[in-house]
Amino acid sequence: MNHGFAFAMASALLLAACGEAPQEAAAPAASAKVALTVTTTTPQQLDWPQLLKASGNIAAWQEAVIGPEISNYRITAVLANVGDEVKQGQVLARIAADTVASESAEMRASVAEAAATLAEARANHERARQLTERGFYSAQQNTQTQTAADTALARLNAARARLQTAELKRSKAAVLAPDDGIISARSATVGTLTQPGQELFRLIRGGRLEWRAEVTAAEFGRIKPGQAATLTGPNGEEVAGVVRVVAPTVDPQTRNALVFVDLPKEAAGKLSAGMFARGEFRLGQSPALTLPQAAVLLREGFAYVFRVDGADVARVTQVKVTTGRRSGERIEVGGLAAEAQVVASGVGFLADGDIVRVVPVQAAAPATPTAPATLAKS
Repeated sequence: MNHGFAFAMASALLLAACGEAPQEAAAPAASAKVALTVTTTTPQQLDWPQLLKASGNIAAWQEAVIGPEISNYRITAVLANVGDEVKQGQVLARIAADTVASESAEMRASVAEAAATLAEARANHERARQLTERGFYSAQQNTQTQTAADTALARLNAARARLQTAELKRSKAAVLAPDDGIISARSATVGTLTQPGQELFRLIRGGRLEWRAEVTAAEFGRIKPGQAATLTGPNGEEVAGVVRVVAPTVDPQTRNALVFVDLPKEAAGKLSAGMFARGEFRLGQSPALTLPQAAVLLREGFAYVFRVDGADVARVTQVKVTTGRRSGERIEVGGLAAEAQVVASGVGFLADGDIVRVVPVQAAAPATPTAPATLAKS
């Protein structure tokens, strides 16, 4: 009887011990060592812009090459230099015009001589016509005088054409700007002789610059004309631009395509042709599940957060997440429930399974992006 009572008591104690074990595993004991006192946060759903990063060269929208239109004449004056803003028709250089002027004078004299010859030939033809009507001249003689008058007229027209050429050449003694713009290069020097095809100046038409950004074939179809772009100059100043056109082909060597971005005229003071620049294209808006960057731990090439399972004194679980866009102090994350409570800061001092003490944090205004969100690789 005593043996049965002792066995029953032992069985009751064993069952009680087995029932308490799950409760100890589910919640940390009050005497467990606390690794850190933390505050928690939950992911916020924000509407962030999608940006595509790119880089490329700054170039002139159109660059005009200005050369002499007459050759073997000496340059007597250079009136423009690199960096000068010029207007259409403005004189950039002058070429010695004395030889051209003498040619014009000679052509005018030839025109006068041809005109006098024509007048004489017409008078002879008129007399021959009258004499032919009276029977003193044959029809053949009348035809000869008519031919002489026509020949004199042709020679007068040829002389006038040569005079027009000489006058045109004389007008080309001044090298003029073909359009408004900025002089980007100058090779004209006083005293040198002009040569066919020689370059005297280069002109950035309208002072307009463009950004020739390179994008990969995978990103090629995401950019459309009219989209906004932002460049960052060497001094950190931002310049806004608009996509003018996307090149219709992809370079077979680099597998990149060019995107031509129009820049405002004011960009000429911040950027220069030939400069390398980085920038971003705005592709639209999309929602993002975000956390403060201090809540994300980067370890061994991966990103982690510590989920808090409980309140007051609780155990943390290390959760692997993916990262995306960044904006200010926040980062886009994936692989995490929207209602999850995670450690807000100090995650570098935690390990999976640590016990933490959770303290409340004062309510703060919802975080908003302070700068356009950028793509970040996980």
